Amino acid sequence: MAEALTIRPVAPGDLAAAGAIYNHYVLNSVCTFAEQPEDGAYWQDWLAEHRGPHPAIVAVRDGGIVGWGTLSPWNVRCAYRHSVEDSVYVAHEHLGQGIGRALLGELIDLARRCGHRNVIAQIADHQAASEALHRRFGFEPVGCLLGVGFKFDRWIDVAIWQLKL
Repeated sequence: MAEALTIRPVAPGDLAAAGAIYNHYVLNSVCTFAEQPEDGAYWQDWLAEHRGPHPAIVAVRDGGIVGWGTLSPWNVRCAYRHSVEDSVYVAHEHLGQGIGRALLGELIDLARRCGHRNVIAQIADHQAASEALHRRFGFEPVGCLLGVGFKFDRWIDVAIWQLKL
């Protein structure tokens, strides 16, 4: 029987696993617009940027990292400081096990505790699973940027979803 899922802040020892999860999607999906896998130096900087009101969390099961999530600044301009963007990545071999739901739920709780007013999701290519996950938590679609990304030899839309806290 699988161990219960634990959600906790990212630790430096988690970076290789988080990077492996992300880099799978870099190479195989349009859910990120990165086109080359990120190396260890990137992940060190990433962790340094995800502190305080912009946390990074991991999902752990059976001693291994099975997913991660972050709250990041929505925009660098100071007037946007009360709005954040969520990111959730689940190891592809663990999809459909409620890990994304657990991560996003925790991120929303963290956003409230940090005093944020909005959580924004950018969902590339109208991915049904991501849209359903965000809808489950009360996010609403507020717009769509048409053909703003180009990956795998095609133009990709990005739907914008918003949760008002």
